[in-house]
Amino acid sequence: MSPVKRYKGNPILTRNDVPYHVATVHNAGITKYGDKYIMLFRAHLHNGRSIIGIAESTDGYKFKVRKEPFLVPATGGIFSEYEEYGVEDLRICHMPDEGYLLTYSGYSRHGVRIILARTLDFISVERIAPISQADMRNVVIFPRKINGQYARLDRPHSEISPWSVWISYSPDLIHWGNSKVVMKPMTYHWDEMKIGPGATPVYTDKGWLHIYHGAFSTMDGSVYRLGAALHDLKNPEKIIGISDEWILQPEDPWEVTGYVHNVVFTCGAVPEPDGTLKIYWGAADTVMCAGTADINSLVDMCVKKSRPPY
Repeated sequence: MSPVKRYKGNPILTRNDVPYHVATVHNAGITKYGDKYIMLFRAHLHNGRSIIGIAESTDGYKFKVRKEPFLVPATGGIFSEYEEYGVEDLRICHMPDEGYLLTYSGYSRHGVRIILARTLDFISVERIAPISQADMRNVVIFPRKINGQYARLDRPHSEISPWSVWISYSPDLIHWGNSKVVMKPMTYHWDEMKIGPGATPVYTDKGWLHIYHGAFSTMDGSVYRLGAALHDLKNPEKIIGISDEWILQPEDPWEVTGYVHNVVFTCGAVPEPDGTLKIYWGAADTVMCAGTADINSLVDMCVKKSRPPY
């Protein structure tokens, strides 16, 4: 049985819920803002390029989409050159002294690189800087400084060490370095093809809980599942444990069939006061779904049923 209990009303958001013309809704960053849940979702336009829409909810399940998108490709300055082909897969990190930090993929003729932006109110958004070179995706920032520095998990790509999770540090959110690999895909394992950071890490008293994605190649294409990893609180490049078993795989019809078949992909999870974690995932790159898991159970899976980091 999966440790993630699916919400019975899934999918929680589809293109039919959007008051403007889109083909999909998926891969959304999620956070709490005051008494509301905020969803910043990716949507394909009918030219194939992506924008970021915004939806709000009081219970974390029933979302209402605003009339206008939240973020579209920039039309001027340096950002327009690197967002020419679309903006995708946004993550949200709440830092009390910084507001809500947004990291998203900017696609252009130069490849894909990560853009850092910030919002204080989820009405206006300030682009700060590109914070990676190409080819880089899936950047999540830890929601507090560690040893006086900002820390992030990222996923560069190389032919030598394809699609592994790295950690990087920064004094100012713009200049990043001291990078180290912390997790790799595991041969003949459910995540053997590639892995990448998923949701913003969640603080627990036993470590930083990180929900990540992993892919496995089959004769019928790739299958994307979700896993859990636990990072040391004071030294997050140290992996305490990675669950040997996935925590969620495509099973429902809208996860198995869609724009990209057999995909559950997370960009956001929200810890709740009752010790549960609301996990959100794009299903088949077509709709948004949600579910809950017990945080302590996920931590136990990382500690008691662990696989090597690489």
